[in-house]
Amino acid sequence: MTRDAVTSARHQHRRRWMLAIPLVCFAFWSGGIGAAAQAAELPRILVLATGGTIAGQADPRATGAYKSGQITGEQLMQSVPGLDKLAKINAEQISSIGSQDMNDKVWFALARRIQDAFDKNEADGVIVTHGTDTLEETAFFLDNVVRGDKPVVIVGSMRPATAVSADGPGNLYEAVQVAADPRSRGRGVMAVLNDKIQGARSVTKTNTTSIETFSSANDGPVGYVDTAGGIRFMAQAPGFRRTTYQLPAGEQLPRVEIVYSHANMDAVPIEDAISHGAKGIVLAGVGDGNTSKSALDALEAAAKKGIVVVRSTRVRSGFVTRNVEVDDDKNGFVVSEDLNPQKARVLTQLLIAGGVTASAELQKAFTATW
Repeated sequence: MTRDAVTSARHQHRRRWMLAIPLVCFAFWSGGIGAAAQAAELPRILVLATGGTIAGQADPRATGAYKSGQITGEQLMQSVPGLDKLAKINAEQISSIGSQDMNDKVWFALARRIQDAFDKNEADGVIVTHGTDTLEETAFFLDNVVRGDKPVVIVGSMRPATAVSADGPGNLYEAVQVAADPRSRGRGVMAVLNDKIQGARSVTKTNTTSIETFSSANDGPVGYVDTAGGIRFMAQAPGFRRTTYQLPAGEQLPRVEIVYSHANMDAVPIEDAISHGAKGIVLAGVGDGNTSKSALDALEAAAKKGIVVVRSTRVRSGFVTRNVEVDDDKNGFVVSEDLNPQKARVLTQLLIAGGVTASAELQKAFTATW
């Protein structure tokens, strides 16, 4: 090749390169803009951490032992890969306790922070990390006091974060998926664990240690999270309605005791609850919310004193029906319908705090909302 030909080839190559630079820059610029736009479109999820097994660390001195609430919410979220592709996440620590120590103060702090985040449009959805022992009660409480249709998802795990087969990371990932999904709006508070989405009213813990512990015996799951098929929501029943109650002033709900029925039961547990200032008593009754004659007599006397008496059942599934075996109309009792004793207690507390004490009004509030 001659010197002129070489020079000409170099000039052509330089022209092609100069023409390519704007295209490369544009591609880089537009890709950056696209990535930024995509990030801007991601839903905003607020994570409120309370502690629990999901934030637990193993105790090296004892096999299987661990301490709850040792890992922060921010550390939890950072430990799960891929969350940044699902949502823009901000984590805050509300408490660092095992859920056996869950209390009114933490409940009120959660409810107020969630409501504030929604009212100020700070988040498109909220996730609460929680221990499993009282997860269902917290879910039910929040479902009854948080207003609006944005999703609130409560999540936990049966194994601590440091366990070899920890279930927390998978549950967290699925909780973010559900909270970020537009179809989650208007469904109230949901619990997401072990590939299932459960409604706050029905979900309950059914096994002491298995990861397959949460179920909804009366209603079934409201949806599923499938690693292959994504989120599948079940159809909501026609006429679904959700009632919310005003959060009481202060940081404490009225005292309501659960009394567990058993063979050879007498009036002592009921009289003890009354002596300690109970404003309401929930009976975890046998069968269809029944108990012994001496216990029923004590409950009737309590109702005549103005103490709210609610008949629930220690049986895992089914409804407690009015005036079956027990004359609720005569005794002034309320039946819990499908609510188990621990959730019946929460609703009774909210109703008493709101000034609702007449049995007819109380019963109306307990009637299933489906």
